[in-house]
Amino acid sequence: MFFDNYNQHKDAKVRPSLLWEYDMEGFDWQEMRTVVVQRVIERGRMDDFYAILNMYGLEGVKIAIKEIPYLNPKDKAFVCNIFEIKKEELKCYIKKQFSHQHWNS
Repeated sequence: MFFDNYNQHKDAKVRPSLLWEYDMEGFDWQEMRTVVVQRVIERGRMDDFYAILNMYGLEGVKIAIKEIPYLNPKDKAFVCNIFEIKKEELKCYIKKQFSHQHWNS
């Protein structure tokens, strides 16, 4: 995996600017895992990726990715490639397929 060495970056932190609209004082990182992972995918730097991998673990990040309601095509292709996830496992892919079927019927 591209981020295999993430555990060598234990001091990495998610930049608060990625979550600018939230009060970071009482921010629940576990409850907001999907939002955090989505923001890192959309706008993150390497250190942000290292931070979420250290915080949630590889499997936790993969679970969050699968629950993200929307990703643009480029980000979708990136996460499927880097994290070895089939696009059919993504909620945003399933949702899009359903909406196409609904409108085309």
